[in-house]
Amino acid sequence: MATWFWYAVAAAVLYGAHQIFTRLAADHIGDGLGGFVVETSAALSILLYLAILWFSERWDQKFTASGFNFSLLTGICVGVGTIAFFLLFQRGSPLSTVPAILAGGAAIMAIAGILFFHEAPSWQRVLGIALALTGLFLLRK
Repeated sequence: MATWFWYAVAAAVLYGAHQIFTRLAADHIGDGLGGFVVETSAALSILLYLAILWFSERWDQKFTASGFNFSLLTGICVGVGTIAFFLLFQRGSPLSTVPAILAGGAAIMAIAGILFFHEAPSWQRVLGIALALTGLFLLRK
């Protein structure tokens, strides 16, 4: 089993719960305020993680300008994406649309992996991309 497998399971469970809680919150808080609460609590969780690393003397965090810039762009994508999820739920989207939306994002990642990171474009990956984009297209109604 790959050394990263259990991290993948944890990420999948947590991101699934993230969308469930966003759906539950969407009817009770504005999109901007909800997004702010989500992102602030995420930042505080990460700050706690950094404090644990620091005080347990396991600090191994590196810093470069390009790492900062890419992380900043990531944060902007997450923040705007969080607001988009609040808006889509507030406008009546069912929670069951989220897997197709995330699959569309996965297809974008797979395309970027092939085009920019020179990952091998097997027929299975290309089929997966096509099916994911088809699923996103089918959400129109």
